[in-house]
Amino acid sequence: MLKAVKLTKMSRPITLVTGNKKKLEEFVKILGPEFEKQVVSIDIDLPEYQGTPEEVTRAKCTLAAQHIKGPVIVEDTSLCFNALGGMPGPYIKWFLKEIGPVGLHKMLAGFEDKSAYAVCIYGFSSGEPEAPVELFPGRCNGTIVQPRGPTDFGWDPCFQPDGFDQTYAEMVKETKNGISHRGRAMALLKDFLKQRTSS
Repeated sequence: MLKAVKLTKMSRPITLVTGNKKKLEEFVKILGPEFEKQVVSIDIDLPEYQGTPEEVTRAKCTLAAQHIKGPVIVEDTSLCFNALGGMPGPYIKWFLKEIGPVGLHKMLAGFEDKSAYAVCIYGFSSGEPEAPVELFPGRCNGTIVQPRGPTDFGWDPCFQPDGFDQTYAEMVKETKNGISHRGRAMALLKDFLKQRTSS
């Protein structure tokens, strides 16, 4: 039986703040069957903070912890085009909503440099008063390409990671999870959670 270390509320499920069921599925899959804590999801309408990805993640996690009053995880994802000085960056959600993966590819039509990098930062709070927000960043370099593959997971169809000839969307889940920005951030978060829930 798992016991909490300095976290009296860790006996409660860990709440992942997302309204996207596929994100929860991917999250649980990356954690793996050996991770025994229950992870649930909830969709909270958090403000769209401005600032660096780290600042945005901390602010979102702090507010989510106040709402949940228990262990909570938030995610902030950026897709950065080198030709555009790192834009769209943390505002990728809004670009994607307006122009989709095809439009993201077209944004670089006038540039030779199609390189990009994806960044995921997980923020964790125990939900305890004054608890610090822990950050877990992951990054994957790649190229923006004409969209290929299923279109049911954000900008995956137009991002091809370095060293592969498939887009995120074309990859089998196990391959993608092993090399993705989210998978790398998750590996750090997973180690942290294991330490927190074992003694």
